[in-house]
Amino acid sequence: MQPESTESTESTESTDVPASRWGALGPVGLVLAGCVSVQFGGAVAVSLMPRAGAVGVVTLRLVVAAVILLVVCRPRLRGHSRADWGTVVAFGIAMGGMNLLFYQAAARIPLGLAVTFEVLGPLALSVIASRRAINLLWAGCALVGVFLLGGAGDGLGGLDPVGVAFAVAAGGAWATYIVFSARTGRRFPQADGLALAMAVAAVLCLPLGLATAGSRLFDPTTILLGSAVAVMSSVLPYTLELIALRRLPASTFAVMMSLEPAIAALAGFLVLSQALSWVEAAAIAFVIAASMGAVRTQVGRKKKG
Repeated sequence: MQPESTESTESTESTDVPASRWGALGPVGLVLAGCVSVQFGGAVAVSLMPRAGAVGVVTLRLVVAAVILLVVCRPRLRGHSRADWGTVVAFGIAMGGMNLLFYQAAARIPLGLAVTFEVLGPLALSVIASRRAINLLWAGCALVGVFLLGGAGDGLGGLDPVGVAFAVAAGGAWATYIVFSARTGRRFPQADGLALAMAVAAVLCLPLGLATAGSRLFDPTTILLGSAVAVMSSVLPYTLELIALRRLPASTFAVMMSLEPAIAALAGFLVLSQALSWVEAAAIAFVIAASMGAVRTQVGRKKKG
C-alpha cells in the first residue's frame, strides 16, 4: 500500500525537473526506493502478525510513526480553524481505517493480490473523476484483472473471500484518504498535517490494539519489529518521496506508484514465500496497466485544459 505522502502528489505539480538524464534518475530512484520500502515493510508486517495480530501490527506502526513524525515535524497546534481540524481528523480516520482494513486483508491473502485489490479504489476514483470515454478502456482492463483473480469466473480462485472484501474496502478507504490528504495538504504547511493525522490514527487504533493484542504489544521483539514496519512503511518512504517530488512531476510519481502491486508480489515472494501463478501475475499486470493508463489520461486532460 502507499505511504502517507499522497498529499504531496495532489498539491503540487513540480516543474523544476532537471533536463539531464542523470539528474532525472535521482528522484526516480528515490520514489522506487520508497515503493520498495513500503512493500517490504508490509511483508515484515505480515510476518509479525502471528506475534501481535493484524490490529496489533497496525497499532505499532501508527504509534511509532506518529511519535517520529511529531518529533521531527513539530507541528504548530495553534492558529488552525475548526474546519482545519475537521479535515485533519477525517484524514486520520481514513488513514487508520485504510491500514486496519489492508492488514486484515494481508493476513488472509497473498500480499501482492491484497495490494492489487486495494489499488482498485484509487483507480475507480480516477476513472470517475476524469469522466472521459477512454477511461472505459482502463476500467475494462481492470475488470479483466479482477476476472482473472476470480479464477476466470470460478468463485475467487481459492482466495479467502473475507480477505478480498477487506482489500477492496481498504481500496475505498484509500480513495477517501487521497481526497482528505489533498485537503490537508492545502490547509497545513509542509508535513504538519500528515504528522497530526498520523497522531489521530494512532490514538484511534491504540485501544483496539490493546484490546486485541494486550501485553503482546509490549514484548521487546514485537516492539522492535513493529518499529521497523513503521520506519519502512511510513517514515522512510515519506521522506524519500518528499525529497523526490521537489524535482519530479507528480504525474510521473503517480505512474510509478501504479507499480506497487508488482513490487508487493515480489516482496511477498522473497520474504513470505508467496508464489503467484501465471494467471495471478497476468491479473496484476492488467490492473497495473489500467492504473497507469488512467493516470496518463488524467494528465493529458490537464495539459489540454
